[in-house]
Amino acid sequence: MPRWTADDIAWDAFDRTKLDRNLLKLVKAASLTEYNAAQYTRYLHNIFQDDPEFADILAEWQLEEEQHGRMLGHYAHLADPSFDFPAAFKKFTEGYQFPTEVAESVRGSRVGELVSRCIVETGTSSFYSALSEATDEPVLKQLAHRIASDEFRHYRTFFDGLDRYQAREPISVVNRIKVVVSRVRETDDDELAFAYHCANESPDTAYNRERCTREYAKLAYGHYRRHHAEQVVTMAFRAIGLKPRGWLSAQVTKWAWKKMRSQAERAAA
Repeated sequence: MPRWTADDIAWDAFDRTKLDRNLLKLVKAASLTEYNAAQYTRYLHNIFQDDPEFADILAEWQLEEEQHGRMLGHYAHLADPSFDFPAAFKKFTEGYQFPTEVAESVRGSRVGELVSRCIVETGTSSFYSALSEATDEPVLKQLAHRIASDEFRHYRTFFDGLDRYQAREPISVVNRIKVVVSRVRETDDDELAFAYHCANESPDTAYNRERCTREYAKLAYGHYRRHHAEQVVTMAFRAIGLKPRGWLSAQVTKWAWKKMRSQAERAAA
């Protein structure tokens, strides 16, 4: 069961004078991707169908992810009463689909799949950490902080599974690096861009992936700071099986921070 509920959020503390409309756009998009956890759970259940212990873990993960979506959707409606979360989510799930009825991971192995899940949780935990630090609005700060904590814990959960499967079905560090690279490249796929479109653009606006990717990047990457880049690299290195602190991680952190800044600047330009 989720570690917290809507009753733990001081909704009455909402301060409209401190609302950042650009951050609200990110919240609206995130509410859709988070609430879509059932689709990912079906996919993962098929890959780990012979592991009932992991199935229980996935069920709990799904409940928490869906709660994130509901809470973010509720906040978005509180901040903008015109936001229709059910309608936006319906549009999102009708337009964004990926194969769930599979027998094997698209990453080539179950270890590869768990590496990929660690990278996803690395991204979400850093995103909500940055969101919590960027906002002055009290309710959003509470929500983002709680969700970030959940996402860090989810990373640990998938990392523990990764350790367990690596002992049984090992893959090389090189192959883990390949999984990380491919997953990072997928941040520019349709999911976030289409979620941004469904949550923020008018119904008569045609979806344009390039435009929505650019708008999302402009709003999101500008709130990342160097310590977020360092945390991302540390968590990614652990998932790969590399030393998380050292010369190599320091160099990759420099590159990652430079990449984040350039993406924000390029999108803004």
